[in-house]
Amino acid sequence: MLMPDTENSKNVANVAKLPIKQAVKVLKNGGLIAYPTEGVFGIGCDPLQLSALQRVIEIKQRDASKGLIIVSAEFSHLENFIEPLDLLTRERLLATWPGAVTWIVKAKPTLPELLTGGRETIAVRVSQHPVIVSLSQEFGGPIVSTSANYSGQPACTTATAVRQALGEKIDLLLDAPVGGQQGATPIFDAASGNRLR
Repeated sequence: MLMPDTENSKNVANVAKLPIKQAVKVLKNGGLIAYPTEGVFGIGCDPLQLSALQRVIEIKQRDASKGLIIVSAEFSHLENFIEPLDLLTRERLLATWPGAVTWIVKAKPTLPELLTGGRETIAVRVSQHPVIVSLSQEFGGPIVSTSANYSGQPACTTATAVRQALGEKIDLLLDAPVGGQQGATPIFDAASGNRLR
């Protein structure tokens, strides 16, 4: 299943002007950032810092049992978070990555319950959005990506909307355009190939 390239090429020129190193410092210190993804703004944090995960859930007023998505620049970054994939499943995922497709896969049992929602699976994506790529590479691994909005409300698609909706609840906002995806990325179950969102 190949998905169309939905990235916005003008994003590339903007990344160099963004405070990526500062954003990564915020992440490593347990803080929260807001940043553009393929179709909406996301809230990001270190996926292994429990206090940061709890803060994300509280800010969004989100049901903790839903779990959170992690995004990365490279598949290798995900290998500490997911169980090894069989060849067919691996090929299925890599056929859509990097790209605007999220997959549900078997999670390592050691992951925080706040990250997985207490499930045996986790939602993962290897993105080609230049802001996500820069963040992940500088951070050295995946980061949390959940839409920047209160649960049940429309997701923010601009930095201005994030400021208005979440204001000072976010520690740092990366102001750059989202990609060309309409809305949040589709989510597929890796075991069955079925689309879940």
